[in-house]
Amino acid sequence: MIYEKYSFVFDQHRNKNVILVRFDYDKEVLQSFRARFPSAKWSRTKKCWYLPDLPALRKLLGLREKTVDEKKLEGVSEHNQKAYLQMHHQLGLKGYSVNTKRIYLAEFAHLLKLIKQVPVDQLNAKKIKDYFLYCLNKEGMRERKLNGKINAIKFYFEQVLHRERMFFDIPRPKKPITLPKMLSKAQVKRLFENTANLKHAMALKLCYGMGLRVSEVVRLKLEHVDSSRMVVLIAGAKGKKDRYVPLPKSLLPQLRDYYKHYKPKLYLLEGQYGGPYSKSSVQQVFKKAMRKARIHKKIGVHGLRHSYATHLLESGADMRFIQELLGHDSIKTTQIYTKVTPRSLSTIASPLNSL
Repeated sequence: MIYEKYSFVFDQHRNKNVILVRFDYDKEVLQSFRARFPSAKWSRTKKCWYLPDLPALRKLLGLREKTVDEKKLEGVSEHNQKAYLQMHHQLGLKGYSVNTKRIYLAEFAHLLKLIKQVPVDQLNAKKIKDYFLYCLNKEGMRERKLNGKINAIKFYFEQVLHRERMFFDIPRPKKPITLPKMLSKAQVKRLFENTANLKHAMALKLCYGMGLRVSEVVRLKLEHVDSSRMVVLIAGAKGKKDRYVPLPKSLLPQLRDYYKHYKPKLYLLEGQYGGPYSKSSVQQVFKKAMRKARIHKKIGVHGLRHSYATHLLESGADMRFIQELLGHDSIKTTQIYTKVTPRSLSTIASPLNSL
């Protein structure tokens, strides 16, 4: 496929970011395009072919990288768009994680859309506090969401504009204490039995078999799997920490079959157009498998990580060992699993038994 024969335009179609592909009709040019991108779709309204706007596709087609989410800037004044870009740049310079940057920029964009034409750098402490109270009282934001918003706004004024540290006396709603949601071993087995696709099954087994976060699963590279030592390196995980986790013996032959079938180049799980598999795809795979297995619990794919920790605890694994495997900073975070394992509850006899 000779890319010079095609023109590529960034656009939106059915509320999704896409890359429009236009070219002078020629049977060979069309066949070449369809052979290279068999999943491309035809738009009747746009009267052209289109592809999903993905970073891996932009790189493949030699197009500029997507520096910011243009959709977040819709409804933001020109002046405040510059403030948004300044914050994006400063977050990169400070070395914040991709997830933190995404959250901070989303929270900042919410403020920019709300104030409309008012320059954000002209807001004083009182107006910013009024904004937080609006989020709390009118939009009913919970503590975690509000804390993230406060941190994002403070970052802009303190780290981008270099103003003095800001303190806000905001009443916080009491944070509910919830227990981790998990599946039983029998339910996990049913889940895998109802996942026929080899790549989908591998994604779920990596989550459960090594207790990984979805973000860690999709960032796994071929070089991270050390079959001679039976360990897997989890590089740059939450908090920018590396750790090793044991590679399950039962998973190794399945990994080899998977590699022979898909032949990934860099990442263990790769998307259709190269690059890492998306987190949302893994989440959709989990939901579909739950439906097929007829498991009706309200639980996300992160529940496989919770299940891994709980099942380890039930089998008698040491709490400190589980903490290291999960990559928790504090043992207190890991101790939450003692509240959901029946092993610890089974030793307690009800007084009813003595009557």
